Amino acid sequence: MPVLHPQGWQADHMTGREWIEAFAARLGIEAPDEATVEALLDLAGVAAHRSERTAAPIACWLVGLAGVSVHEARALAEEVA
Repeated sequence: MPVLHPQGWQADHMTGREWIEAFAARLGIEAPDEATVEALLDLAGVAAHRSERTAAPIACWLVGLAGVSVHEARALAEEVA
């Protein structure tokens, strides 16, 4: 199903960055910058590689819920792993 691109054109799919920006807009918040995205992906990698893949998205959700920085969470994840 075609989706409306942020610049107004339609495409069959969005890039990951476009999806994140559109989802953030729907949530009424700013999308994370590239450094934060990279830090979250790094955290997700620790969670997924040290346990099961399902731990990755839940770990990122827990960071948001706890209100700690991604970098602090990454260090704590290393302690758990």
